[in-house]
Amino acid sequence: MARHQIRAAPAKDRITLRSLLQLLMLILLALVVLVPLLWLVSTSLKGPAEDIFTSPPALLPAQPSLDAYGRLFQDNPLGQYLLNSTIVSLVAVVANLLFCSLAAYPLARMQFAGRGLVLALVVATILIPFQVVMIPLYLLMVQLGLRNTLLALVIPQAATAFGLYLLRQSFLGVPVELEEAARIDGCSKLGEWWNVMIPAARADLITLAMFVFIGTWSDFLWPLVILDDPNLFTLPLGLQQLASSFSLDWRIVAAGSVVSILPVLILFVLLQRFILPTASGDAVKG
Repeated sequence: MARHQIRAAPAKDRITLRSLLQLLMLILLALVVLVPLLWLVSTSLKGPAEDIFTSPPALLPAQPSLDAYGRLFQDNPLGQYLLNSTIVSLVAVVANLLFCSLAAYPLARMQFAGRGLVLALVVATILIPFQVVMIPLYLLMVQLGLRNTLLALVIPQAATAFGLYLLRQSFLGVPVELEEAARIDGCSKLGEWWNVMIPAARADLITLAMFVFIGTWSDFLWPLVILDDPNLFTLPLGLQQLASSFSLDWRIVAAGSVVSILPVLILFVLLQRFILPTASGDAVKG
C-alpha cells in the first residue's frame, strides 16, 4: 500500500503543476484582453488638463473626471445614435430567431427531396464575403426605396446561414420521442416546432441572439454605405463623427467607445446564466 502511494505522488504533482500552468496561462490571456479595456476606461476618465500621452504611460487617471462623458452627450446626438442601434439590433435578433428556427426545423426533422443540397448551398454562403454582395444589395435597397431607412439595415441581418446551421444542429439533438408525444397530443408541425423544438434549443437560441446583437450593434460598413441621413446614424457611425480631422479629443472618443461597449457587456452578463446545456425535459414542461 505504501509503495502504491509513493508511485501515485508524482502523478499528483504533475496534475498540480499542469493546473498551475493552466491558471497562469488564463491569467495572461485575461490581462491581454482586459488591459486595453482598462486603458480605454482610464482615458475616458482623465481630466481636461491631464496629459493622456505621458511617458511612461499612466494606467490610472491622476485627476478622475466625467467631463468627457458630459461633453459627449451635450455636444453630440448620442441618444439618437443609441436609439437607432437598439432598434436595428433588437429587430434583427427577433427576425433571425424567427426565420432561422423556422427554416432549420424542416432541414433537421423533415424528409424531402433536395434537403441535403439546400443545406449545402445555405452553408456555402458563409464563405462569401459581405463585400462581394454589398453592391448588389445596395442596388436592391435603392430599387425597393429603402435607402436611408433603418429597415435597410435590418434586412441583411434578418436571417443568417450561421444561425440556420446552428439551430439545425440543435434540433437534430432533440429526441424523436418528444415529437411523437406532441403529435399524439394533437400538435401540428408548427405546434411541434413551437412546443418542442424552441424550448429544447433555448441555449442555442440565446447564443444566436447574442451573436446577431453584437454583429448588428457593431456593424459599420453597411450603415456607412446605405445611410446619408445623420438622424438615422447608428452608434458606430456616430462615433466615427467624433474623430474628425478638425477637432479630435481622445477623451471623448474613449468615452464614446466605452458607451458603445456597455450594452454588449450588460447583455452578456444578463444572458450568461442561460447559456447552459439544456435538458430535453425542458421541452415538455407542464
